Order: sequence, then structure tokens, then C-alpha cells
Amino acid sequence: MVDERIRVVIAKPGLDGHDRGAKVVARALRDAGMEVVYTGLHQTPEQIVETVVQEDADAVGLSVLSGAHMTLFARLTELLRERGVDDVVVFGGGIIPEEDVPELRRIGVTGIFTPGATTTDIVEWVRAHVGEPAGA
Repeated sequence: MVDERIRVVIAKPGLDGHDRGAKVVARALRDAGMEVVYTGLHQTPEQIVETVVQEDADAVGLSVLSGAHMTLFARLTELLRERGVDDVVVFGGGIIPEEDVPELRRIGVTGIFTPGATTTDIVEWVRAHVGEPAGA
């Protein structure tokens, strides 16, 4: 059996410059044996989707602390659909009010992590929800 590693893109969209959480999650996923691409600060949804496609990612995680999570996640999932990318798990975290969670789930954000979530929780969630990497 070929042991392919899960490939995850971690992105920091928008104008929010606080990236410590995104870097901590990226390191935790990498330390858990996943291949991780961190896009850096101030990425547009278009740039993030391009990275997801170029890297043949299995999952993409956004960190949003600016309050723009509804707009940014909606645009990201819309662009993924437009590109025919329907096998990438979308998750994210940050300051996301509980009342926004149902709409985020409706548009395709399957994992939502708010302050207090541990890196262990996130690693286990990614492993459980990604399934077989593409081409496996």
C-alpha cells in the first residue's frame, strides 16, 4: 500500500495581518506528517484557489480574524466550484460567531475551529475528513 501524505494549503486571506494561529496550525499539521503549504499574509481567494490547484491539495484551511469570514469563505468555495475542484476539504478558523456556522456549512466549509480549539483537534479532524489523497 502506498502511503501518500495529506496535502494541505493553509491561507491567510484578506487584510488581517495576524498570522500566528495560521502558522501554529501549519506547523502542527506538518509535525503530524502532512505536507503543508502556507501561503503567507494578504492572499486573495483567487490566489488561494490557484495555490490549491497548483499544489494538488486535499484540503484548504483559512484563518480569518477580520470579521470578513462570510465573504472570504463564500468567494473561495465559489471559485473552487468554478474550477471544478470538488474533492478538496475546506475548513477554517478564527473569530467566527456561532450564528454564522450554519451558513458556512451550507456553502461547503466542513470544519470550523474557533478560539479554544487545540491543534490536536484540528489534526485529528483533518485526518478524519480528508480520506484518501487524490490519486491513491
